[in-house]
Amino acid sequence: MRKRIPKILVTGGAGFIGSAFIRLIAGTVLNSPLSVQGIHPERSEGPSGLGLSLIVVDKLTYAGDLKRLEEVKGKFEFYKTDICNKTIIQSIFQKEKPDVVLHFAAESHVDRSINDASPFIDTNIKGTQILLDASRKHKVSKFIFISSDEVYGEILNGKFTESSPIKPNSPYAASKAAADLLVQAYIRTYKFPAIIIRPCNNYGPWQYPEKLIPVAIASVLKGGKAPVYAKGQNIREWLYVDDCAMGITRIIQKGKIGEAYNLGSGIESKNINTVKLLLKNLDVSQNNFKFVKDRPGHDIRYSLDSSKIKKALGWSPKVKFEEGIKLTVIWYLQHKDWLLNREPSQTRKA
Repeated sequence: MRKRIPKILVTGGAGFIGSAFIRLIAGTVLNSPLSVQGIHPERSEGPSGLGLSLIVVDKLTYAGDLKRLEEVKGKFEFYKTDICNKTIIQSIFQKEKPDVVLHFAAESHVDRSINDASPFIDTNIKGTQILLDASRKHKVSKFIFISSDEVYGEILNGKFTESSPIKPNSPYAASKAAADLLVQAYIRTYKFPAIIIRPCNNYGPWQYPEKLIPVAIASVLKGGKAPVYAKGQNIREWLYVDDCAMGITRIIQKGKIGEAYNLGSGIESKNINTVKLLLKNLDVSQNNFKFVKDRPGHDIRYSLDSSKIKKALGWSPKVKFEEGIKLTVIWYLQHKDWLLNREPSQTRKA
């Protein structure tokens, strides 16, 4: 009797971080066996000989783009749909019967949430609840929820641990915190097999130009100045997106059901210093920036204690910040058309 091919369903797989995970899994990790709880794929099985089946669900909003997945085209099944559409989500689960669900899909831009929180409430909370219920009904072995460091709020000194209180400050962060708490409630109430991941700020190739780094690069390439909120003193922790994808993979492989894991680099930088490093790599004056009106309620600093994943699962980031910025600038210079043809954004997340 032929062994059933294990399946991973990925929501938001055409987004920035989700696509990095898909590219990693389809292009690298599956060259050797990937062990997920109860799943031991073999190289000889699965679509394109990958050993497991990848299902991508994405609404393809302004921030979603299948071009991010062209290099692994043919190695996944794709469904264009809204995770808030309960009927369609249930039908996909019924057809595909996924073993693992990896939930990236979210509205993620803080400034847009300040202008209109409604899409964030719908997608980030209602959509998560629909996925949780579908996953319970179809008895998935693991549900991995990608949360955010922003659920903790800001911290002036020290670092957030996984047991730090959740105290979000923006509508976006509040919607992610609500979803995070909902997953925790399902773990407690239903003994639901979920794991929560809280990454810090990601950066790297293919990031949509509404976030600090691609906005700064796009502004300079258009002949303008990089915008910096207030005086640029807000501090962020930065993680190269491929390192994040590797950390997520490690958690799928070895993470403990019911646990939360911070996923950070330990690399902190003031926004003004980040922009100056970008300008240096773009070979323009480090004064080629402008201060703009601050975001309402702007968090001063985020910082994660990621010792749990490092000690328990043996993960650590590989890309240094200076190297990652250099790689990111090179990629955007090589993909100017993609960057400059995105929807113009007057706002961005920092």
